[in-house]
Amino acid sequence: MRTISWFALAPETSNGQPVKKLISFHDVQGIAFGILMTSLGVVFLKAAGLVTGQTAGLALLVSYVLPFGFGTVFLAVSIPFVILSWFRKGPAFTTRTVCSVAGISFAVPLIASHLVFASIPPLLAAILAGACSGVGLIALFRHNSSAGGLGILALIIEQKTGFKTGWFQLCFDFCVFLVASLVLEPAQLFHSLVGAIVLNLIIAWNFTIDQSRRSG
Repeated sequence: MRTISWFALAPETSNGQPVKKLISFHDVQGIAFGILMTSLGVVFLKAAGLVTGQTAGLALLVSYVLPFGFGTVFLAVSIPFVILSWFRKGPAFTTRTVCSVAGISFAVPLIASHLVFASIPPLLAAILAGACSGVGLIALFRHNSSAGGLGILALIIEQKTGFKTGWFQLCFDFCVFLVASLVLEPAQLFHSLVGAIVLNLIIAWNFTIDQSRRSG
């Protein structure tokens, strides 16, 4: 299916060739949807005092114990993985990932300031967070982007070895939860683990690296 390009109506170059398309509207809307859903997942987690796996989980955990907001920590943790992405996944994927990371860092506090829960059952929050984030990450992956951090490494590993992104992230998440067990109450830890399992199973069952768009 043909997609609309932001540069489809751009003038031709001096040699008569059209200006190279940078990104299509199809990709823009997919990345925007991924940012929105992933951010909403984080908001559900924060509302119930839960964490998740991956670098987002580390950022949430740090934001609970140190006087730094989620957005600031998430950006800082993502920097080494963005550098890795530039060399292993290329500038197009890295640029889109930087935009996604910045979007999530901005959207989470914005949504949280307008979406306030009087109370939300932790188990429901965990399931909703896992479902929203799982769908959001798939959208980012399918449009040649990611939420930064471990997602970049997981995509590289699946591309090189075939070991699925969702399973790799689930293994890493157990390491994150070992650290979280030192900070969270047992009930919080259990519900957080449920959310992480939902998230990674959604990715493992509904995404393969072949679905990632190779645009740019």
